Amino acid sequence: MRQALPVARFRGILEQRLGWSTADTEAVPIFPVLAERAAARRLSEDDYLNRLAGRDWPEEIAILAERLSITETYFFRHGSQFRALAERVLPERIEARSGQRVLRLLSVGCSSGEEAYSLAIAAHRARPGPEWIVSVLGLDANAEMLRRAGRAVYSEWSLRETPQDVRQRWFRRTKEGFEVVPDVVGSVRFAGHNVAGPDDPGIWQPERYDVIFCRNLLMYLTEATATRLVERMTGSLAPGGALFLGHTDTLGSRPAGFRVEDAGDTVYYRRVVPAPAPPDPAPRIVVARRPPRRRADPREAALRLLRDERFAEALDLAPTHDLLLRGVLLAQVGRIPEARDAARELIDSGGPDPDAHQLLGTCDEADQPDQAYGQYRLAAYLDPGFAMPRLRMGVLARRRGDGRAAAAELATALELLPRESQERITLFGGGFGRLTLSSLCRTELDAAMSRETRR
Repeated sequence: MRQALPVARFRGILEQRLGWSTADTEAVPIFPVLAERAAARRLSEDDYLNRLAGRDWPEEIAILAERLSITETYFFRHGSQFRALAERVLPERIEARSGQRVLRLLSVGCSSGEEAYSLAIAAHRARPGPEWIVSVLGLDANAEMLRRAGRAVYSEWSLRETPQDVRQRWFRRTKEGFEVVPDVVGSVRFAGHNVAGPDDPGIWQPERYDVIFCRNLLMYLTEATATRLVERMTGSLAPGGALFLGHTDTLGSRPAGFRVEDAGDTVYYRRVVPAPAPPDPAPRIVVARRPPRRRADPREAALRLLRDERFAEALDLAPTHDLLLRGVLLAQVGRIPEARDAARELIDSGGPDPDAHQLLGTCDEADQPDQAYGQYRLAAYLDPGFAMPRLRMGVLARRRGDGRAAAAELATALELLPRESQERITLFGGGFGRLTLSSLCRTELDAAMSRETRR
């Protein structure tokens, strides 16, 4: 009996602090961890539990997450899910993102990073061209696992389900093991996140992700924590995006906000947004007349919708005379010929315009990269303080193997980005903010300089 009370209390604290359900037999027995951590803190078990249950103790909660979480994983685990991702989900998301040319994927409970890097490799293999940006975020509460993920070096055992051609293309053998190639590493970032904690608006942005993997995590969470996590993931998936769960997890046959899709020997959940119900007819009410409210500026409203990646709605609001904004939005929804026409009309009506040439470069980049490079170069010439064309020229130069030109342009872009106007970031940043663009620029610059060093 002496052990039962402390262990029961410890379980309750873990449920409260980490959202973990520990009622069943634990894969990692919790009583030895309780004894070990109390001794490490030089406290009795009762005093340790009192301290843990009291005010926030984030450093100890992080240690408990490390000691108690299950971390075994490997690349391309459950291959049937990755086949469904590659053959069905990613081609559909690429078509949906043809204007923006960005794929965003999320790995919840990423452990030591194999799943997040597997998602990034799958997206890199599927993207139509190097101008497409792949962005993968891996979340976990275990700080030690995140440190391992950041190293991006793995044993051969971690690659036991990885096809040979994928090993050869996306990994490099080193003295320490297998290192993920820089292009993939640069597209993945990791963040510590406790799913039982408060909402993080930087992570759970509405309709942000094309794909979310959350495998074999829900079964370890309390019902309340699992429900909140599913709600967050649902809201953060773009319409048509896909949620993959582990084989031990299910949302049932009729999950709210999803359609269950069968892909051979696996299932996943497709995000659907129900059509709004028609409003109930309301009786006519006579109210006292008020002074007319100031009408919202349609251009500001359109820019706000553009920042939220609601491109079709933004296009409906954009003033017809604002050729630049309309051209950017037309490109984002995939109407490239009309976007080119808007840019050329802007140039014809007012002469050379750096933003119009930047827009033309955006339109040309997918299928005419050399022509796009020329448009970006003209935009930079017309406005030497314009960071965005420098960034795109650097990316294009690196893609064609010109490391020296890429490094020069990217270094200039990195210097100019802090002073870039917020409106240009919104118009030409591809949905990314200033800090993310700076990080992307730094990653591309490191890769370009590494290539030059190896020559």
